[in-house]
Amino acid sequence: MNSLSEKAQPAMHILRDQSVPMRDGVHLATDVYLPINAASPLPVVIERTPYDKSKPSRSEKQLDGQHISREAMAARFTEQGFVAIFQDCRGRYASEGVFTKYTAEGEDGFDTLAWIVKQPWCNGKVGSMGLSYAAHTQLAMACLHPPGLSSMVLDSGGFSNAFQCGIRQGGAFELKQATWAWRQAKESPAALADPQIREALEQEDIHQWFARMPWQPGESPIRHVPEYEAYLLEQWAQGSFSDYWRKPGIYAEGHYADLPDIPVLFMSSWYDAYVSSTLANYSAFQRHTSAPQHLIMGPWLHGDRNISHSGDVEFGTAANFDGQVAEDWLTCRLQWFERSLKDTPTLAPASAPVKVFLMGGGDGTADATGRLQHGGRWLHGQQWPLPGSETMNLYLHHDRCLSATPPRVDEAKLSYRADPDHPVPTVGGALTSGAPVFVGGAFDQRERADFFGTRGNNQPLAERADVLSFQTPPLTEDLIVAGPLQIELWIDSDAPDTDFTAKLVDVYPPSADFPQGYAMNITDGIRRCRYRDSWETPQPLTPGKRVKVVIEPFATCNLFKRGHQLRLDIASSNFPHFDVNPNSGEPEGQAHHKQIATNTVHMSKDFASRLVLTVLPPDV
Repeated sequence: MNSLSEKAQPAMHILRDQSVPMRDGVHLATDVYLPINAASPLPVVIERTPYDKSKPSRSEKQLDGQHISREAMAARFTEQGFVAIFQDCRGRYASEGVFTKYTAEGEDGFDTLAWIVKQPWCNGKVGSMGLSYAAHTQLAMACLHPPGLSSMVLDSGGFSNAFQCGIRQGGAFELKQATWAWRQAKESPAALADPQIREALEQEDIHQWFARMPWQPGESPIRHVPEYEAYLLEQWAQGSFSDYWRKPGIYAEGHYADLPDIPVLFMSSWYDAYVSSTLANYSAFQRHTSAPQHLIMGPWLHGDRNISHSGDVEFGTAANFDGQVAEDWLTCRLQWFERSLKDTPTLAPASAPVKVFLMGGGDGTADATGRLQHGGRWLHGQQWPLPGSETMNLYLHHDRCLSATPPRVDEAKLSYRADPDHPVPTVGGALTSGAPVFVGGAFDQRERADFFGTRGNNQPLAERADVLSFQTPPLTEDLIVAGPLQIELWIDSDAPDTDFTAKLVDVYPPSADFPQGYAMNITDGIRRCRYRDSWETPQPLTPGKRVKVVIEPFATCNLFKRGHQLRLDIASSNFPHFDVNPNSGEPEGQAHHKQIATNTVHMSKDFASRLVLTVLPPDV
């Protein structure tokens, strides 16, 4: 490893808390790390963060467990001839202003780079980096073409369209926004200045509040910091795709045609909350720029690139970033900026621009911790989806089978009752920031007592009366699902509005370690029916009228082994990952009346519901 201890760091000239002016007079606190005795202006690498520029990023952990401080990171950059900069976002920690999540980052990033390129130590080239929110800040400013921006490393973030990934999905609201707001309100200027406010937030029982949704102004666990409550409830209430969602900070799609022609390294993971955003952004830069674009997709949770398990599933040592994808993550970024920011890079060309982890192929036994050994390996290619990809259709049948054969019957349907007071609970998935209420990752799909909202009886979710499960016979050969997928459902309901959810599951057969088998969640999605035809103009359902609903789960990359079964679970809730539809048709986040909906899925020859997969040859 090339990490440096604090004692081993070379000398740097550090300018702490530089006051960088924004266009509205607010000043942002900025730490600048300069190489000693630089003979000429240098390229700059910046990270803008809401999580305190003076503290280590939670994700800067190497395989050996070392947690790298920002000073140690800066030392590596200055040693290689870069200026390193870390900045607190507006309204966070040492920076002035009021924090409003996401919406100020484009202009603040632009103004910061405009200040940087005027400094005598900057040669006019700026690279940016950062995880999660620090990735959002990068893409937001890139949409405004800030001066000097020459390269980016977008790690698990950067909104292509927050209405479809990150704040909402399929019309539903992602409740990670609520847990994030509650936790981060404790780090707000108001809470840091007044111990009473912080203590009031600490005393709120967030689990009880999740059982009392939707929240209202002054009636939420975040009411002690009104600006945090205000932005959260505004996000929740903005149900249709209005101008609210077209701001640069959360809607890069609206700026794709004008993207800066710069190289970008995109990284995310199959159990991260930003899969679709990462892949959409990568594809957009591929289409609209000539600069080299790279993509890395691992099997991890959000930013956990050196943790080889996700949830209760182990992928093996091959899943670690360090030593597998590159020497280590910090060295990877240093080499990226050597190539993209310096006129005379000394490094050899990078390897294949696309590296994705194919989950699966393990022996399915339990390791010493009890985790399922699912295994996996890295696939390398020149593009995503990978060359050789084909489409496979699997049709839903009345006998709960999934088959490549379309239904031939004139009438077939299955119904269930969707009760908003008893939603189907979230058991893992591609999500982040849910702590302490919910967690992401891969788990056996059972109602475990340690998952919020379950009945705690360890019974399979598929056995609930409000879940329809369809599965293939045991596979006769390996099946690689690698790429986008969608579920097309013909449905009707007796409610004016309802949700439909879909979950792809890898079903292991019974074994000595798992006598009841193991139903591993791969990916899932949701669609609010009022948005079935238009995101801008919601339309209620007509009771009993058949309509088509399309659900688009996140893309994935998984090997379903011979002998396994591929399963699709259909329901009408996934809580607390998403807010629960009251089925009453009331405005989002403002429902006062709930309705039990009878929801029906059709699967006849004229109204065939199907799962559409992207697959690869098994010998890839």
